[in-house]
Amino acid sequence: MNAWIDGAFGAARGILGQRCLLCDAEAAQPVCAECERHLPGLPPQCPCCALPGPGSAVCGACLAHPPAFDATAALWPYAFPVDRLILAFKFHARLQLAAWFAAALAPRAAGVDRLVALPLHRSRLAERGFNQAHEVARRLASLTGIALLERGVSRQRPTGEQASLPHDERANNVRGAFACSADLAGLRIAVVDDVMTTGATLQEFAVALKRAGAARVANLVLARTLPQ
Repeated sequence: MNAWIDGAFGAARGILGQRCLLCDAEAAQPVCAECERHLPGLPPQCPCCALPGPGSAVCGACLAHPPAFDATAALWPYAFPVDRLILAFKFHARLQLAAWFAAALAPRAAGVDRLVALPLHRSRLAERGFNQAHEVARRLASLTGIALLERGVSRQRPTGEQASLPHDERANNVRGAFACSADLAGLRIAVVDDVMTTGATLQEFAVALKRAGAARVANLVLARTLPQ
């Protein structure tokens, strides 16, 4: 089914051509080279949580309360126009962005034994029709040759949209939401997701992966929400 979808998109692009989703110019990719060059960059980041920090050192918050995950790599701040691209991908099924996002993430995937997409609950998957993280992860696996873990991880209960909750309620919202029955003993795992906000969801997923034996858990995210 995934191969059929990719083939259909490829055939449509060949017949109709493709235009940049940001400036509407003709482009070989969903985002043209000129718009890509002007996407906002991230300041020096804490290598653990990807929030801004002095000299790319581990921040005080991660030193005082180390999260279950060991590292986070983010490509862009969650701000215009990156937010526009992610919303188009996630809520308007602009699936042609998945391969473009995966290619951007590929250089950050070194030193990884397995990729895993942040799971959606089955009710959300049925509602949306696809898991945006999985769409990126499977293309990233194809690009890098890193195996994608597709079985043995699940979101046990619906948790609602984290973005709709106050920051101090998000950890409780996702506590115990994930399960992992796969044997990850000694493996270095990279979790693929679209946006990291407080990190509460990725924290809970990392807890489940560590319980399954993962030696290291790193987050590969498209965008990081930065403090105002």
